[in-house]
Amino acid sequence: MHTGVHVALDFNRVGFQSDHLVMPVSVDRSPYWQARIPGFRVRGGDGPSVLLMAGNHGDEYEGCMALTRILPLLKSAQEAGRLKGAVTVLPYVNLPAVMAARRCSPLDGGNLNRAFPGDPAGGPTQRIAHCLEQDLFPKHDIVFDLHSGGTSMAHLPTGLIEEYADPAKQAEAERLLSAMAMPYAFIARNGAEAPTSMAGAIRAGAIAISGEFGGGASLTPQSVALTAQAINGVLVAAGLLDAPLLPSTATPHRTVFLTLNEYEQAIYAPHRGWFEPAVEIGDTVRPGDLAGHFADFERPLDPPVALHVARAGVVMSRRLHVDCLPGDCLLQVGKFADR
Repeated sequence: MHTGVHVALDFNRVGFQSDHLVMPVSVDRSPYWQARIPGFRVRGGDGPSVLLMAGNHGDEYEGCMALTRILPLLKSAQEAGRLKGAVTVLPYVNLPAVMAARRCSPLDGGNLNRAFPGDPAGGPTQRIAHCLEQDLFPKHDIVFDLHSGGTSMAHLPTGLIEEYADPAKQAEAERLLSAMAMPYAFIARNGAEAPTSMAGAIRAGAIAISGEFGGGASLTPQSVALTAQAINGVLVAAGLLDAPLLPSTATPHRTVFLTLNEYEQAIYAPHRGWFEPAVEIGDTVRPGDLAGHFADFERPLDPPVALHVARAGVVMSRRLHVDCLPGDCLLQVGKFADR
């Protein structure tokens, strides 16, 4: 077998399971190697089915850590009769990238969150995407994919949903988004054919939710607490639990909604050079405000170029690496939504 991904979990079984998504990959070291992606399933009484996944990008750790920690808590809740429904947990869904601490897969260079709907006969990244959209997403009512800014970006803590054509699904997605109690959230308009996990989950009939919980390929007390709070909120709001499982010191927020749908809301590196930011994530900015300076280190006598914000709002993400190539995103500004 040289195609697809084998899902070893039994979705009808009551109780706690620990197994793998098994993907054959031929590599120099081992022609019949299997990439074994850990998968867990906890099923209690009647209720909804939720898929929690992290490690879509391999250098985003808040979700990976939180989902690892929740496993014994879910098992105990099921054994105590507290779990009303089922939870599937994929803490490191893009395991090759997670083990390499890279955004993209070391096996084929693929970006999993740009690979949906995937291809069962494609490379490893395409096969994982196909397995998720065709085999796993349709078995769940809710798909929660946890992200952060990764190695190169700092990101404002935000919840995220897509815009739905169906008003009932839109209302349910917004209800779950509010239950995360994040400081910020935004509703994306990537469209039904987008190559992301969220679009794939929507195509499969599920409610898709996501979020950005930190950045810099690091963890902070705040990012850990907010991630736990968001997972707790979703599981309780979905009706699987009557109380939170993960410990969290986060204070629930009244969520501020942002939009990100214009090219002018971002600033990009004009050429190879060094970026010196003048703002930090969470700063409120207006058009014309200084965003930072960009220096051409091959022309050290030339003054740095001043970069200015084009749209009013809040700084949602910022590049952490000083060294930049043409087209690197340096900054994104989320506009305050009319809600």
